[in-house]
Amino acid sequence: MKSFFSFLYSFLVVLLFTSCKQTDSNIPLPTILKNEVTHAKGFSLVNYEGYSVLHVSNLWPESKEEFTYVLKEKSGKVPDSLLQYTNIIVPIQNIIVTSTTHIPSLQMLDSSSKLIGFPNLDFVSTEEVRTLIEEGKVKEVGNKDALNTEVILALQPDILVGYGIDNNNKTLDNLAQNGIKVLYNGDWNEATPLGKAEWIKFFGALLGKQKEANEIFYKIEQDYHNTLSMVKNALAIPTVMAGDMFQDKWYLPKGDSWGSILLNNAGGDYLWKQTSGSGSLSLSFETVLDKAINADVWITSGQYSTLAEMEKANSHYTKFKAFQNKEVYTFCNKKGKTGGVLYYELAPNRPDMVLKDIVKTLHPELLVGYEPFFFEKLK
Repeated sequence: MKSFFSFLYSFLVVLLFTSCKQTDSNIPLPTILKNEVTHAKGFSLVNYEGYSVLHVSNLWPESKEEFTYVLKEKSGKVPDSLLQYTNIIVPIQNIIVTSTTHIPSLQMLDSSSKLIGFPNLDFVSTEEVRTLIEEGKVKEVGNKDALNTEVILALQPDILVGYGIDNNNKTLDNLAQNGIKVLYNGDWNEATPLGKAEWIKFFGALLGKQKEANEIFYKIEQDYHNTLSMVKNALAIPTVMAGDMFQDKWYLPKGDSWGSILLNNAGGDYLWKQTSGSGSLSLSFETVLDKAINADVWITSGQYSTLAEMEKANSHYTKFKAFQNKEVYTFCNKKGKTGGVLYYELAPNRPDMVLKDIVKTLHPELLVGYEPFFFEKLK
């Protein structure tokens, strides 16, 4: 009997240690916090004890590519089943990003100083980052289509955040093969304004600032919805046209695009809202004139700074009622020191600000005392 209990005890001890080893090495521990991604369609984030799993997809239109990254705390233990994926020690100490839309997230999370490289520095408008550039703390790494691999390899960033417009990304693939940890970011392909802005949580996870990122996004989301509620008090719904001629075509947002959604959320009747797709329409001047000659408001592409410039570029612009009534607006007059347009950098991250600007443009009686940040009437 004694030998039986000794055998049973030994068996249970072996079973216990075998089970513990399997749990530590192969089976993820229970989640301790699921970072709720409620608007963005391109990433998910789940936190475990000592590490997080970041899943990125929907990187470009009709994308079938999917990437998984494991964000490991310094003392964290990652299951064997996750070692096949790119493992990154967080919080990261330095970073290279490749789109101006990535920069505001760093700035909002008080992490601009971690940026060590960017392609085509003249495009950067954020003042805090421009100061770092002038001090030589952020290096030029080429341009998006021709990244300087030698400079990047010399900088040895903890990570490089890249993006693609399709699955042909040879430079990023080459950098990954040479040991650079490349993470894909698909913020630009999000269909909704809040979906784009929610990518701050992507950067929050990398920087060890998930709590701060959640709080920042929650405030943006609340401000956006508060402004939506205010639109219900609008006195009218003005018709809106957009874009202008480039070469021999008129480009304007499709009905499912980010810009179209904002115009309609702001209480405007965007004349092409019924079209499908999230890209741009390419139309003839005659087609646009026929549909929008009596539009109340015209939001241009930002090519022009004055009405005189528009008329000089194309005298037929004067046929539109919005031009005649001087109800033409631009969002491109606010620029950085080297000419970068702040709207293209900051607007996707701050749809709450853009929505307020458009509401004030379309409904002057609302948002009393508010001065638009991006939008400006052409004179």
